[in-house]
Amino acid sequence: MIALAAIGCPTLAAAARVLPAMTEGPFYPSRRWRDAGPFAAGGWDADLTEVGGGVAAARGEHLALALQVADRDGLVVDGAEVEIWQCDALAVYRHPRQPHDQGRFDPGFQGFGAAVTGPDGSVRLRTIRPVPYPGRTPHIHVKLRHPSFGEIASQLFVDRDPGNAGDFLWRRLDDGARRALAMRLQPAPADAPAGLRWMARHRLVVPT
Repeated sequence: MIALAAIGCPTLAAAARVLPAMTEGPFYPSRRWRDAGPFAAGGWDADLTEVGGGVAAARGEHLALALQVADRDGLVVDGAEVEIWQCDALAVYRHPRQPHDQGRFDPGFQGFGAAVTGPDGSVRLRTIRPVPYPGRTPHIHVKLRHPSFGEIASQLFVDRDPGNAGDFLWRRLDDGARRALAMRLQPAPADAPAGLRWMARHRLVVPT
């Protein structure tokens, strides 16, 4: 259970412009693999920090992530599919080409999550604060789908993370694109759900 609705989220950060399209990278877990993968029986939910079957909670610093999908006029998009995926606290992705030997990945981290926006254009997910991946700054991959704009893949970065300056994709972005992709993390309040360390809300502007 995500248990995000019971906590007050920080003020929504408005993206400066339309979400820049970026590569989905080599570790996007395809739908075909997910349909036959370790959580094929409906386990690919919006809480990436909990895996069914009694596995321990995910390692790392847990993050409550609220994303809102809206167009350039500020109108929210209802019914948009939102997918996120990222590496675990050991820098390993949930993907068939990644090593999954015992002790080399976090069995408590789902790695991929999905949700559909409601009438307010928002989804709420629980994941971990992203960690550096070899050659990359901390980031979370995101993919959006809706009949009004098709499909967009991009990446979310941690605002002011010291690793951003050395990241080859971040360096290609101009200031407006960086504002559109930089999540502002805030510490979770004392009364937040157990284990939650960080919170962030971010608006994803789409070209409708």
